[in-house]
Amino acid sequence: MVVSAEQTPPVRSGRKPVTTKDELSHVALMLFNQRGFEAVTVDEIAAAAGIGRRTFFRYFPSKNDLPWGDFEALLERMRAFLAALPEDQPLGTGLCQAVIEFNRLPPEEIPYHRQRMELLLHVPTLLAHSTLRYAAWRQVVAEHVARRMQLPQESLKPQAVAWALLGLCLAAYEQWLLAEQSDLTEVLLQSLQLVEGVLDEPAAGS
Repeated sequence: MVVSAEQTPPVRSGRKPVTTKDELSHVALMLFNQRGFEAVTVDEIAAAAGIGRRTFFRYFPSKNDLPWGDFEALLERMRAFLAALPEDQPLGTGLCQAVIEFNRLPPEEIPYHRQRMELLLHVPTLLAHSTLRYAAWRQVVAEHVARRMQLPQESLKPQAVAWALLGLCLAAYEQWLLAEQSDLTEVLLQSLQLVEGVLDEPAAGS
């Protein structure tokens, strides 16, 4: 989705200031889409959002964190979803359900999410920064796998499963971005099916 200059005023003077991480992230995404990530400054984002620079840093520690929105809240919901799964449910089935729920979006969020993923997958500065976020996501997966397999979280199998799921998700996102009319959930399901059956009967031991 291309946002024109008319759709994204540089300053929100007289407008209600943003009050959530998601709102501030949306303002920034529109500016990034209009002018490019590197060209937009924190001061310009804060002005467009109707907040001060100091307030901006209460929401996000850096400009690089903006495309992620409220990622920490999403991770906590994913952790809670995994913890609530039935103990007798196959491991792979539960993990794939959790990944789908983590990536489920309301229709109005999809254009922003496309902008977000274009940035995260293709802007060099953000590619480096993303390693921290991906590590946090993998940790949530590895925690669950380790508990189900009764293994240390840092052992090979939980870590390998977490890396595999992350790779399948990123591959799905690349495909989703290539086709504007594609459905993210469907693309993710197709990708996750490659590993779901393999994980449904995990062997014991590290």
